[in-house]
Amino acid sequence: MSYTIPQQTKIGHVHLKVADLERALSFYRDLLGFEEMQRYGNDAAFISAGGYHHHIGLNTWYSKNAPPAPKKSAGLFHTAILYPTRKDLAIALKRLIDVKYPTTGFADHGVSEAIYLDDPDGNGVELYWDKPKEQWPFDANRNLQMGSAHLDVDDLLSEIDKD
Repeated sequence: MSYTIPQQTKIGHVHLKVADLERALSFYRDLLGFEEMQRYGNDAAFISAGGYHHHIGLNTWYSKNAPPAPKKSAGLFHTAILYPTRKDLAIALKRLIDVKYPTTGFADHGVSEAIYLDDPDGNGVELYWDKPKEQWPFDANRNLQMGSAHLDVDDLLSEIDKD
């Protein structure tokens, strides 16, 4: 029996186990700019963009003061945060550069441009924006051809100065 999920379906939120709630909030709220919507004492917080109830949940219920999960184990590879414009992504990158926050990679995937980094608990984070669909790479048979090409970081940062 074949089933296709409805086209309007979206990923609602991700909930991350963190070792230190304040350290995680310093990254997601203070550096990336998410709004804190609700907090459960010192154990959990819910953050969002644009006033949604929460896009990211952060909790220490099973992970308080724990070391990061091993990189080479099953689990979440990364959380992807979609920015509305290329300029918004450039501003996020500039904020990372200004505080010397380490990145782990950059890529032009054909359909999107992405910045990769780890949060303070070693959880992978992708910051990206989607290119307009008419710019996506398709082959002659209309099969999507995503890849991982070099991202011109200087060109991305030049978006900040455009009007």
